[in-house]
Amino acid sequence: MFNYETIKKIMFNFEPETAHTIAEYGLKALPYCRMINNYMVERNFINHEMLTQEVFGVKFQNPIGLGAGFDKNATMIKAMPAMGFGYTEIGTMTPKPQAGNPKPRLFRFPQQESIQNAMGFNNHGAHEVIGNLKKVYPFSIPIGASIGKNKLTSEKDAINDYETLIRGFANISDYLAVNISSPNTPNLRDLQNEEFIKSIFGLAKSITDKPILLKIAPDMSSETAITLCQTAIDSGADGIIASNTTQDYSLLPNPKDFGGISGAVLSDKAYDLFKEIGRELHDKTTLISVGGISDAADAYRRIKAGASLIQILSGFIFKGPSMCKNINEGLIELLKADGYTHISQAIGADFK
Repeated sequence: MFNYETIKKIMFNFEPETAHTIAEYGLKALPYCRMINNYMVERNFINHEMLTQEVFGVKFQNPIGLGAGFDKNATMIKAMPAMGFGYTEIGTMTPKPQAGNPKPRLFRFPQQESIQNAMGFNNHGAHEVIGNLKKVYPFSIPIGASIGKNKLTSEKDAINDYETLIRGFANISDYLAVNISSPNTPNLRDLQNEEFIKSIFGLAKSITDKPILLKIAPDMSSETAITLCQTAIDSGADGIIASNTTQDYSLLPNPKDFGGISGAVLSDKAYDLFKEIGRELHDKTTLISVGGISDAADAYRRIKAGASLIQILSGFIFKGPSMCKNINEGLIELLKADGYTHISQAIGADFK
């Protein structure tokens, strides 16, 4: 009944975006089916003393979170413990509702366990998402809020969009993530510059003391990435999320020539950049690693490279709700094998 491979075969008969909509309906309904929901929480959610940690003042029972892009409108939060997630990041939200880019805009590559998307921050807008969040926050696991500018907002006015979102979400989330790295909003990545980063984090810290992080793209040199991350930290950022989807289309056979790629093919590229960031910054701020992670070994190498927390997204689509459980249980065994008694001892171990 709960065999994910069977469910996946059925779901993969649908167009990817249709399948996502079906999944959303199922995950919205799951918490109201208490017997099934409780069974899945018991089966999938790992709460172990070796993995529990406090990060930027927030308690995380395990380090595996759902990355932004799956739950764009904060409608599936209640189902996340049943999926095994130790935290979830909703969004990316924009101040005004927007439909996103023309369809089709979501493509599966099952053999490569990867996804290419050109969604374009499709969401119901801040007002509706805030209403959804208020119904569940605070929740049993931390909730992050990923924020971005509307497509039609000019670069010079972008900071006004982020200010609106910071004010709207600061008190109904556990942390905020500034997304200036999606490849699917025109010119958004142009905001990955020192001037804008100084402005946005200076503004954010004048508004709230809620943790606020910068999410960067993988398609830059490590030197540029480190410089931007250091600028963010110096300007008040509480952490770095590295990294978003890639526009390196050489990673896939017969890719589309637009959008961003996530999933297994991104793993090494995301790790290589993350390790260089970790080398410089693991002892200066909180680092969250995302990009192609699908098993405990990959999660563990990110932790040893400086990650306090991990995010997954595409891997969850291909492997289902046992994925978080398997990663967390695998992390416990890997920590023990290296003689560690707590995850904090392994964070940045490659550089100690």
